[in-house]
Amino acid sequence: MAQKPSIPKGTRDFLPADVAKRNYLFSTMKSVFQKYGFAPIETPSFELSSTLLGKYGDEGDRLIFRILNSGEKVRKADLEALAADNLPKFANSLAEKALRYDLTVPFARFVVQHQHELSFPFKRYQIQPVWRADRPQHGRYQEFFQCDADVVGSDSLLHETDLIFIFDEVLSSFNLPGFTIHINNRKILSGIAEVCGESEKLVEITVAIDKLDKIGEEGVLEELRNRNIAEKSIELIKPLFQLKGDNEFKINFLKNYLSTSEIGLKGIEEIETIFHSVNEIGLSKGIIELDVTLARGLNYYTGAIFEVTAHDVQMGSICGGGRYDDLTGLFGMKGLSGVGISFGADRIYDILTTLNLFPDDLERGIEVMFINFGKNEASAAYKLVHQLRKKGISAELYPESAKIQKQMKYANDTHAQFVALLGESELENEIVLLKNMSTGEQNQVSWSSLSEQFKR
Repeated sequence: MAQKPSIPKGTRDFLPADVAKRNYLFSTMKSVFQKYGFAPIETPSFELSSTLLGKYGDEGDRLIFRILNSGEKVRKADLEALAADNLPKFANSLAEKALRYDLTVPFARFVVQHQHELSFPFKRYQIQPVWRADRPQHGRYQEFFQCDADVVGSDSLLHETDLIFIFDEVLSSFNLPGFTIHINNRKILSGIAEVCGESEKLVEITVAIDKLDKIGEEGVLEELRNRNIAEKSIELIKPLFQLKGDNEFKINFLKNYLSTSEIGLKGIEEIETIFHSVNEIGLSKGIIELDVTLARGLNYYTGAIFEVTAHDVQMGSICGGGRYDDLTGLFGMKGLSGVGISFGADRIYDILTTLNLFPDDLERGIEVMFINFGKNEASAAYKLVHQLRKKGISAELYPESAKIQKQMKYANDTHAQFVALLGESELENEIVLLKNMSTGEQNQVSWSSLSEQFKR
């Protein structure tokens, strides 16, 4: 019995029209990245498990797709670890490789491995797929593309400012009706933990706070209790959930709230510097907003953190990022600061589809398709096809002498811009009847001037 074709949940096939739209997204991002001085790199789809594990926190580690060892390596599994109930060690011995969870940790590995071939600060962009064993749902996939831009080798907050402008320029280019760039600073979160007397539980606090938009205030409070955060500390954290007002009001509130925390005040100082630089230039369409509950649950962030949400659509964050001061230290290269952002291409794709914001001309197909009228006519048409191709004009000949209606339907279905009819009389007079498929207009064109009909 034939197998019913299917694909894993959380993945998708892309038809030609879909790929054209995705390429539009990627080319727009690339052009902006390059304008800001970023160069492209690529890394393997899978890394050593040891490269990825322990870099994203416990929740992140659980979402990493592990690749089961094959052949003789399976025999080398650590059965003693299994007998000792050391499941992580046993799992590592069974799966030495894993699909990459994001592009940032592989980038840190790349920088350390190629440090003598790079000039610092090193600015790279990377557009490649990543994989996460997350529960598939609308806007959340197990295989998706990330489009990252990172700078390593500089502490300057100018890079944070540039990255905010990249958010603004790319998303404005897509004609989104509006979007908000949420910003916080991990130092502010450290200050909050310090003021609450819970400095040693910073990770627990940030992981809980990061879920505010998913489980609500009461859900976060319950999670804080489940993570053994003291009730008096929770009472000090609660007012932050209701912090409203403009950025200046929030900053003044935090200066008072964190007045006893040196690291917290340092975070506020960095935020103010970034706001000043952004406001001096001005954003095209984006709104920048200080969001004190923004935590981003990845352990490697140390300074500014970003998330971007689109207006008028039910979707989570579409971009994110932040400062990581010593990520390369995980691979033996200390003291190399970095900052980066990531565009969620698949979510942006869904938003542009929902709001019908893709340009109309993306589905334009081949420039001219010749109708096949039979052996002699097709022979002449095929020569013209190759003459056009040599001049950079996309052209094809329908492969069979089928009914005209069938050939015209194919031209319509494939979004051909023009159809060329070369029948018996046209063959005798060395002309073609050229039909514009958008307007229906038809013109007789000589073979010698055919290429001039297509504007380059």
